[in-house]
Amino acid sequence: MLILMRPDAESGEVESVLTQLRERGIRPQVTRTEDATCILAPDASKALRADQIGAMAGVLKVVPISSPFKLASLDGALGRTVVEVNGVRIGGGDLALVGGPCGVESREQLFTVARYVADAGVKLLRAGAFKPRTSPYAFQGLGLEGLRLLAEARKEFGLGIVTEALDVETFDAVEETADMVQIGARNMQNFALLRRAGRCAKPVMLKRGPSATLEEWLYAAEYILGEGNRQVVLCERGIRTWSDHARNTLDLSVVPAAKALTHLPILVDPSHGTGRRDLVVPMARAAIAAGADGVLVETHCNPEKALSDGPQALLPSDFAQMVQQLEGIHRLLRQAKGALGGMALHGL
Repeated sequence: MLILMRPDAESGEVESVLTQLRERGIRPQVTRTEDATCILAPDASKALRADQIGAMAGVLKVVPISSPFKLASLDGALGRTVVEVNGVRIGGGDLALVGGPCGVESREQLFTVARYVADAGVKLLRAGAFKPRTSPYAFQGLGLEGLRLLAEARKEFGLGIVTEALDVETFDAVEETADMVQIGARNMQNFALLRRAGRCAKPVMLKRGPSATLEEWLYAAEYILGEGNRQVVLCERGIRTWSDHARNTLDLSVVPAAKALTHLPILVDPSHGTGRRDLVVPMARAAIAAGADGVLVETHCNPEKALSDGPQALLPSDFAQMVQQLEGIHRLLRQAKGALGGMALHGL
């Protein structure tokens, strides 16, 4: 249930409600805004009736949550979540762009890419220090050295760092360096790692697993949210189907479907979603048109020599051009939305 407190509710009244919930084994989460205080109490209806809580001092209203996704549900929040990373708002109608190489290969490679990513106006740099690979003989990333180089790139170019955590053992090191921690597709149902991400002080980007349904994806988000981290961003990166024209099938229909169920912002990764450089930009454009809050795109200064995912990495010039196109599409969509709102306001 979602418990809305009165605007003038005293701190003692809020604490009384929290105590009532905790005594019954419920782990409540409190959200405070300038206008309201709300308490999210997953599965509280199993232990308490709504009228029991509604009768307590300071309580304005109790809203039942029928969705199985108690924390990720659109019903379980006062509004849509906006996650801020390095000054970039993910959600809330803004356009969030993340770009960079698949992996950190060297200082020269990382700094070259970071420089043109920053020059394109993008403020978030993606690059993996730890790389999960299908083959144990493939490039696995530079590990801790890669994290050190990412920290240098942040200082040099003022970019926020988005990088992946592969396991609980190295999570602390990743959390210390990252501005946003990525949970990759292969780890979407690594529940120990999800719980550790839920105790993280940084925002978390949760990629959809290659065979995961929307329901399974949102349940994975519940693991993170349930530990208290409300800064969760979903990322669609393609699913495995029978199609053989691309690496994966980028499921853009999941964007509006997810937005109908959850308050969490959604990014799209057209690089892993297609695996083909020639398909990345068209699908990035389509992602924004479908309502995604932004895209996560791979780019490399020399894709032919990339140690991982070279065929899907955009050339520097293509990356810069894509940024301009996405900004244009986003601007047009906002103008169209404003025009439709004006028509509704005038009864047209």
